[in-house]
Amino acid sequence: MNPSPTPRVKICCIANKDEARLAIRYGASAVGLVSEMPSGPGPIPEALIAEIAPTIPPGIASFLLTSKQDAPSIIAQQRRTHVNTLQLVDAVSVDTYRQLRAELPGIALVQVIHVLGEKSIAESVAVSPYVDTILLDSGNPNLAVKVLGGTGRKHDWNISRRIREAVPVPLFLAGGLNHTNVADAIRQVRPYALDVCSGVRTDGKLDEEKLFAFFSAIKAVA
Repeated sequence: MNPSPTPRVKICCIANKDEARLAIRYGASAVGLVSEMPSGPGPIPEALIAEIAPTIPPGIASFLLTSKQDAPSIIAQQRRTHVNTLQLVDAVSVDTYRQLRAELPGIALVQVIHVLGEKSIAESVAVSPYVDTILLDSGNPNLAVKVLGGTGRKHDWNISRRIREAVPVPLFLAGGLNHTNVADAIRQVRPYALDVCSGVRTDGKLDEEKLFAFFSAIKAVA
C-alpha cells in the first residue's frame, strides 16, 4: 500500500487516562494499551484498560496489545476492555483470524511481525490477507521467555522497507524509534504509521518534552 505523506503516530504503553490525553493532544492517532505479557514494559491491568478505552475520543484508535493466541481468549479480552483495535503480538492461526472476524465485526486486527531476517518478508505476505494492518517490531518470540515488543531496539529497516513494498495493507513501524532517528526511519521505510513507547518516556513515564521533539521531527520531514 502507498504510505501516507505524513505518517500517523501510535503512542504505546499508555499507563493511565492522563497519558492518553497527553498523547492525543500532541497528535497521536492511536494509543496502545498493553495487557499481560511474558516480558517487556508497559502492562497494566485489564480493569484499567477498560477504564481508559471509553475515554478515547472518536477517530482515535484504542489498541489492545494481547499475547493470547487462541480466539476465545482474545475475544473475551476485547469484550472486557471495549477497545476498537486488537494488536496480536504473537503468531496466531488462520482459523483464529477467521473466528475474530466472525465474532468481533468492526474490530480492527493488527498483526505484529518481529523482524528477524529475510523470512519476515514471507511471513508478512502470508498473514496480510487476514489483517487490516501489519506492525513491524524488534522482538523475538523464539526465546525461552518470549520478547514480544517494547525492546527499545531497532531492527533492519531495509527489510522493513521491503515488507512495506510487498504487502497490500498499511504498515506500522516500531522498535527503537525516538526523535533522533524517526526522520531517517520515515525516509528509509516510508511507513503508513509509527509506533513508539520508550522513545517518548523518561523513567517509564510519558515525557512531554520528548513527545514534542518526536512530533516535531516528523513534521520536519513532511
